[in-house]
Amino acid sequence: MRYSIGELARRTGLTVKAVRFYSDRGLVPPAERNSAGHRLYDGAALARLDLIRTLRELGLDLATIRRVVDGEVTVADVAARHADALAVQIRLLRLRRSVLTVVAERGSTPEETSLMNQLAQLSDTERRRLVDGFLRDALGSRPELAGIARTLTPELPDNPESVQVEAWIELAELTQDAEFRGVLRRLADDHPGGLRRDLTAEVRSAVDAGVAPGSPEAAEIVDGLGRDPGRLRAWLAAARDPRRARYLELLAIVNGWAAPESLAPTLDWLAEAVS
Repeated sequence: MRYSIGELARRTGLTVKAVRFYSDRGLVPPAERNSAGHRLYDGAALARLDLIRTLRELGLDLATIRRVVDGEVTVADVAARHADALAVQIRLLRLRRSVLTVVAERGSTPEETSLMNQLAQLSDTERRRLVDGFLRDALGSRPELAGIARTLTPELPDNPESVQVEAWIELAELTQDAEFRGVLRRLADDHPGGLRRDLTAEVRSAVDAGVAPGSPEAAEIVDGLGRDPGRLRAWLAAARDPRRARYLELLAIVNGWAAPESLAPTLDWLAEAVS
């Protein structure tokens, strides 16, 4: 069966101009010409046009389409490469959208916008270097804190959601905060050993039970911690820094973890109890 250009256009949903364009470039050669010199096409041409239309809708360029219809490469091979390229583009668009979202929400200055864009587009290696440097400076190199450093390390996934990118930008900005590094260093330098277990046991039980922080019972609990009151107050001041809690919240978002349980009520109670 033979088809005119008009019939091919109707069957494929393309315009006559588009069919003629593909034919002129040799992608859909005519099977023959009629006595009037008009081009006629066969079923193979119809199938090629369907394939060309599909590949064009998927965003492939004409050079690649020519290689497919000529049998030089398979549709599967081209689709795989194109999908990989689109994944890169999508990731870049997500990064750009996240930066613009944060800029719009904050009303950022040009300088802040530039910094956020740089932080958002860091490679995996660059992100790791930035975080490792931050944690090394904040926690030092004490072996007993190596586990804590691992739990404080953000791992942005290969295909992050916009909310994860936005969280990473804010977290990365925190790593540049010298005062925040100092807060973590104070916590690390006076790492309280068993204090964290006590916070999750006796002190938290007292908070849950409604024990007044200024009561004799509270004083007895504080004495049982076995900590110098002055050092404990200094440690609590650092532990209650809102940037510490915010870092943990952002870390959970970036890593896809459940939101961390807030220690604020316990720390506030303890701070009042030792004041």
